[in-house]
Amino acid sequence: MLRLLIRRVLAPLARLLYRPRVIGAENVPEEGAVLLAANHRSAVDTAVLSLVTPRYVRLLGKAEYFTGKGLRGRFLAAFVSALGYVPVERGNAAAGLAALGAARTVLDDDGAFGIYPEGTRSLDGKLHRGHTGVAALALTTGAKVVPVALEGTERLLPHGKLVPRLVKITVRFGEPLDFSRYDGLKDSPAIRRAVTDEVMYAIMELSRQEYVDAYHKRPEQDAA
Repeated sequence: MLRLLIRRVLAPLARLLYRPRVIGAENVPEEGAVLLAANHRSAVDTAVLSLVTPRYVRLLGKAEYFTGKGLRGRFLAAFVSALGYVPVERGNAAAGLAALGAARTVLDDDGAFGIYPEGTRSLDGKLHRGHTGVAALALTTGAKVVPVALEGTERLLPHGKLVPRLVKITVRFGEPLDFSRYDGLKDSPAIRRAVTDEVMYAIMELSRQEYVDAYHKRPEQDAA
């Protein structure tokens, strides 16, 4: 019921208030496993993707969103779950494996899953080298990868702020990328890197960000 309320009421209200410019939504396959691979500019990116994507999409969310106590905690857990958030612990190798496992469960069920290949928000506005988890998921599940560019969300909710501003944002969905030509090569590190780089190049073309061929590192307390 809450999920239906968000899709039928909250999403239209948010679009009416913020008027996001959505380009290429028709590129998101209506059915079948699909990975939405996006750049990451703001803490609000996950909510934006959930509200503008034409199909129900699952995305990783902080585990603490789901563990609050009392009425407020239960409501928050129900709300983020309805938005499509999947709880995951952060900050260690086990958490990374758990995140991939959660994504694979969704994709194996022919669902849509959103992922940020950079691994964390970009504070310098540049697009950084992608981690190969996106390739591992695509090659293992056969999911198509739709590159996504978020523009303006860093102004919608600047780093360190709690209240979104009324600013224009743009979400661009690129054409789906099919990596079935690499069937049987999912365990090759070179192939995983090649697939990831192809995804990042597609995001770069959509976002028009400067690309940096290095992983983005941030202070631990700022990680997201």
